[in-house]
Amino acid sequence: MRPLKLYDKAFLRPMLEEMVLIRRFEEKAGQMYGLKKIGGFCHLYNGQEAVCSGAARAMIRGTDILLTGYRDHGHALALGIEPNRIMAELYGKATGVSKGKGGSMHMFDYEKGMWGGNGIVGGQIPLATGSAFAQKYKKTGGATVCYFGDGAIHQGAFHEAMNLAALWKLPVVFICENNQYGMGTAVGRASSVQDLYVKGQAYGIPSKMVDGMDVIAVYEEVKAAMELARTQNQPSFLEIKTYRYKGHSMSDPAKYRTKEETEAYLQQDPILLLKKRMEEAGFLTDEEYKEIDKKAKEIVAQAVDFAENSPEPNDDEIYAGLYA
Repeated sequence: MRPLKLYDKAFLRPMLEEMVLIRRFEEKAGQMYGLKKIGGFCHLYNGQEAVCSGAARAMIRGTDILLTGYRDHGHALALGIEPNRIMAELYGKATGVSKGKGGSMHMFDYEKGMWGGNGIVGGQIPLATGSAFAQKYKKTGGATVCYFGDGAIHQGAFHEAMNLAALWKLPVVFICENNQYGMGTAVGRASSVQDLYVKGQAYGIPSKMVDGMDVIAVYEEVKAAMELARTQNQPSFLEIKTYRYKGHSMSDPAKYRTKEETEAYLQQDPILLLKKRMEEAGFLTDEEYKEIDKKAKEIVAQAVDFAENSPEPNDDEIYAGLYA
């Protein structure tokens, strides 16, 4: 665990509040999916909150860009996209962040720097490399963050993108959210190399493993990588080791995992770890935490009400945005 001594309550509390909000939002999304309010696919982020919350604080809003995969609700919330608009998107409503067209897997908000969740496994990796190329070419001073899972790392596009990013010295930070399973397949059964970060070293890219249950570790490592990208056009690769508490998607009962394995990771819950450390530092009381949790539940309840009462998209919206 990284020490908290460099950080004050004003920095840590919003991060804790955000992580709690993401957890409560995902729990409610799962509930609404079960009630058939949400259609299509739905991939929950429970357990991985420290990754997106820590990394988002290393980004410069309005300058940096983020691309990710289909497990994207947490990333959207961490970039400051309103919960109402995210929930409405899950419902397929006109007020959704993608106007009801994208659903769970395709959150997009140009102004917030959220340049898309992607339903194609690994599809975001070459897109992010292209984004970084544009940033360098246009001299925007920004960098691109690209998230993908351990399952996507075996796509050819990953290796092609890493090679070009190193060859052309592009300002991109590749982040593998290694939650131990590609769908239902454990990393050890899919990869001949289980320390995935070494794959970046093959292309001469600075690469390392990060504890994804420690939000401070994530923040510090992503911040350093982003500064390297912005100042030296140097790509980096971070394998952030985390764990998802739910199945791959809402249709996955996750029977391939043992109860003991899941319980062990529940003891490392990123939210409870930060809560405990803040309490020990005198930054948080149990009553304050209960208030944070209560507020998060209220925000999520309001988001559901907003989605329920939002209009369906107009029929002609299906043709909007198809051509430039």
